[in-house]
Amino acid sequence: MSPASNHSSVTEFILLGFTSDPTSNRILFIIFLLLYLCSVMGNGLIIILICLDSHLHTPMYFFLSILSLLDMGYVTTTIPQMLVHLLSSSKFISFEGCWLQMYVFGALGLTECIFFVVMAYDRYVAICFPLRYMLILNWDLCVRLVVGTWACGFFFSLLHTFFTMRLPFCGPNMVNHYFCEGPSVRSLACMDIHLIEVIDLVLSILMVLAPLSLILASYVRITMAILKIKSTKSQCKAFSTCASHLTVVTLFYAPAIYIYMRPNSSYTPERDKQISVFYNVFTALLNPVVYSLRNKDIEAAFIKVVVGNRVAW
Repeated sequence: MSPASNHSSVTEFILLGFTSDPTSNRILFIIFLLLYLCSVMGNGLIIILICLDSHLHTPMYFFLSILSLLDMGYVTTTIPQMLVHLLSSSKFISFEGCWLQMYVFGALGLTECIFFVVMAYDRYVAICFPLRYMLILNWDLCVRLVVGTWACGFFFSLLHTFFTMRLPFCGPNMVNHYFCEGPSVRSLACMDIHLIEVIDLVLSILMVLAPLSLILASYVRITMAILKIKSTKSQCKAFSTCASHLTVVTLFYAPAIYIYMRPNSSYTPERDKQISVFYNVFTALLNPVVYSLRNKDIEAAFIKVVVGNRVAW
């Protein structure tokens, strides 16, 4: 039985995308195809380098490879379908397909929210307890932290998606977005959604503000530890190890808070689509750049792989 059968007369949605102009759509197709390929290849390269180079088999780079995997999944959930719709006259998505896309996108996004806390904890241990780093963050704990974050992300996304897709949708069925995002779909519901908004806000506070608070608390402790270091050079080096993580956290959390932590009454489709592109596409594209920029370990691994392949040839 269809999930919509008892609650809605709508069996499919139309994703309006960015524009109905064919020429503009073809230009957008080329742009987003290049962005998607660069994002997948950049994150894929990070994962391959970490797997191949034994010097990168540390908790920090293990967590970085998981982040790259999340980013690859994140963009793949939405962009391929958007590319098809940019060239197709049919922009339909079934109710079930919309449900699945919303769930997977939310699950990966929430997992990444929590996972940033794990990465902040990694930096906290590395800087505050450098001699006990590998003892505290042993591989058993690393695996459990990763599994735990994925489990939490997929569970809370199920709650978010369930409350949204159980709403009655009587028409119209045109979603003013390029994918099935919660606020854009909820705006089509033919009932008062105040209670759903409250539940969603509580989930957002739990899954966005709580992790962000833990990240900030970690960096307060890290900053206090760094300021105790007497050498200015050592202080700069310690701060630089955290700069990449802080940059990525800012790029991810700022637009996510704007989108998901406000009432549905302030929903602005055109602006939300632009912001969604930023945290959906550009953060996944920029993460490999941010983490590999001035990272001597990643650069050394890349050179080693390239040189090794040339020797093999």
